[in-house]
Amino acid sequence: MRPAESVPSPARARPAPTHSLRRLRVALGTWVAIEATAQSEAIAARAIEAAYAEVCEVERRMHPEREGSDVARINSALLRVRTPIHASTWEVLRLAQRLNELTRGVFDPCLPSSPGCLTDLELSGPSAASAPWVVRRAALALDLGGIAKGYAIDRAIAALGGAGCNAGAVNAGGDLRLFGARRETILLRYRDRYQPLVLQNAALAVSDLDESRRPPGHRGYYVRTGAAGTSRRYAAVQAPDAMTADALTKCVLLCSEASARRTVAELGGRDITHIHPTSAYPPFTERPAGAPPENR
Repeated sequence: MRPAESVPSPARARPAPTHSLRRLRVALGTWVAIEATAQSEAIAARAIEAAYAEVCEVERRMHPEREGSDVARINSALLRVRTPIHASTWEVLRLAQRLNELTRGVFDPCLPSSPGCLTDLELSGPSAASAPWVVRRAALALDLGGIAKGYAIDRAIAALGGAGCNAGAVNAGGDLRLFGARRETILLRYRDRYQPLVLQNAALAVSDLDESRRPPGHRGYYVRTGAAGTSRRYAAVQAPDAMTADALTKCVLLCSEASARRTVAELGGRDITHIHPTSAYPPFTERPAGAPPENR
């Protein structure tokens, strides 16, 4: 009886090689780090350039004092006259309006230096047939600084994916978003301890009213006369996208706890300001040597 002949096993498909690149540049008044993972170094390099280009475009359109920006033109526009804006600015303003409604006016990206509020700004409806516009009905000082940074991060992430990357990360001044298989363990600082948080395919934003290293162009958070806030000085929110996370930290800081809880839940976020220690992730009383990035 002839022995059975061995059948060669099918060749196992080898995983495609990947290359990761990381670049650090100044933008949005802070340091912006972008990391890209792709099948080649050339693809990753082109993707990073495209991501930084998106960040710069958001800054150009939404800077409150840059000549020709959408926000500067809105602030100086004649009353009751339509001012055309870019679709990206419309998108950020639409989220601001929704948050203004959910928080009953507490979240308001109009500085108290002028009498006008966000409700004095009429926004065109969502229509692909015509360009978006706004109408200013009162003197106001719109400043999207507390929400536009998150939007810029989202645009950079979209650019990485659109350029062929399968994973990546964008960190702008401590606000972070990851996509793909990229995973990061973040140390969240709270008072006298550090608490680790594993992040993947999500965004994290932090706001610290006592942070001494805030960008010089930062003109404060959206605190208006009569706003019913809390005594919180620090907020950390996880959300599906960075713009939502960035905006929700302001709601956590400014709103009553009940209002903040409702608003965060409505937008699919998670308030992790007081993340509880677990056996897998115990708290540190001091920052360990070689620890992952700190967000505060």
